[in-house]
Amino acid sequence: MLFAGPKLRLLRLLSSLTLLWLFILTDAKKDLKITCNTCRKITDNFNKGFDRTANQNFGGGNTAWEERTLSKYETSEIRLMEIVEELCDSSSFECNQMLEEHEEHFETWWFKKKTKHPDLHKWFCIETLKVCCPKGTFGPDCNACVGGSEKPCHGNGECDGDGTRGGDGTCSCERAYKGTFCLDCSDGYFNVERNDTFSLCTECHTSCKTCNGATNQDCDECKDGWEEDDQEACVDVDECSKDSSVCKEGEYCVNTEGSFSCKDCDKVCSDCTGPGPDQCQACAAGYQDTEGTCTDVDECSQSEVVCTKEHQECVNTKGSYTCVCSSGYEKREDECVQTPTQGKKSLIKRSSF
Repeated sequence: MLFAGPKLRLLRLLSSLTLLWLFILTDAKKDLKITCNTCRKITDNFNKGFDRTANQNFGGGNTAWEERTLSKYETSEIRLMEIVEELCDSSSFECNQMLEEHEEHFETWWFKKKTKHPDLHKWFCIETLKVCCPKGTFGPDCNACVGGSEKPCHGNGECDGDGTRGGDGTCSCERAYKGTFCLDCSDGYFNVERNDTFSLCTECHTSCKTCNGATNQDCDECKDGWEEDDQEACVDVDECSKDSSVCKEGEYCVNTEGSFSCKDCDKVCSDCTGPGPDQCQACAAGYQDTEGTCTDVDECSQSEVVCTKEHQECVNTKGSYTCVCSSGYEKREDECVQTPTQGKKSLIKRSSF
C-alpha cells in the first residue's frame, strides 16, 4: 500500500505521455498531407503555366533573330521564369516557402531532367523532395493502400494519406460499403456480386432495414414504419388507421410510405378526418353543419338581435359578424351619432360593444 501513490502517479504520467505522443503523431501525419498538397499545387500550376506559354515568344520585334541569338524561347530561362513567377498566390505562405527553398530544382529539371523525366510531379514531389507518394500508396515508405495501389480500398472508398507521405492507409468507405476492406455492404444494401477482391452492393427495397435481395420479400428486417405481412413481405404500416389519433386536435393524418404526417384542418373545422369543410368532425365557432358540410352561420339573420346599440346595422362575415353605424351616422365614443356630412360607414367591432 505504501507504493500505491507513486505507482498511480507513474501510470498517470505514462498515460499522459502516450496521449501526447499520439497527438504529435496525428499532427505530423496531417502536416505531411499538407506538404504534399502544397507540392502538388505547385506542379499543377507549373503545368498550367507551361501550356499557357506554349505559343509565346520573347516578345521583341525580331523573334527570329532573338531565337537564333538567345536560344529558342521554348526552352529558355525567360520562359521558365515567367512560369515560376505565377506558381504561388502572394497570400500562400506554404507555397511561397517551398518554392523559395527549392527553386533551383526547377532549373535543374528544366535544363537537365525534363526530357528523361517529363512528369514534373513525380520527379519533384515524389522522387526529389520525397513529400508525396505515387497514387495508391501512403506513408513514409509509400506502402500500398488496402486493396492494392491499383485499386485502393477495392474501389469502394478512400485510402487515408493516398498519394502523400502521411496518413495510416485506413479506408473511409463509400455509403454502400463498410469494413476494413470496404467489401461488406452497409445496412440497407446487399451484395449483387462478391469475391476476395471485388464487391458490388446495391440498395435494398425502401421497406428493408437489411436484406438479401432487391424486393420487399427479400428483407431480413423491416424498417420502422413497415411490418411483415402474411407473405413475409415488408408492407407499409398505416398509422392513420389506428384507433388512437397520432395527430393533435385540429389536425388530420396523412399516411406516407413508412411514415405519416399531420396537416391542419380547414378553418371551418374544430376537428376533422381530412381536408376540406366536408371532412369536419365538429364545426368551428361561427359555422354550422349543413348536410354534412360546415357552413357559415349568418348571425345577422338570427331571431336574436346581435347589434343592440342604436343606429347600428349587422354585417355578416365568414365565421363571425360586424356591427357598423347606419348610413348618416358615425362612431364616436362607442356610439353611433348623426353627422352633418354623410361619411363612410364606420366599423364597430362586436367586441367594442
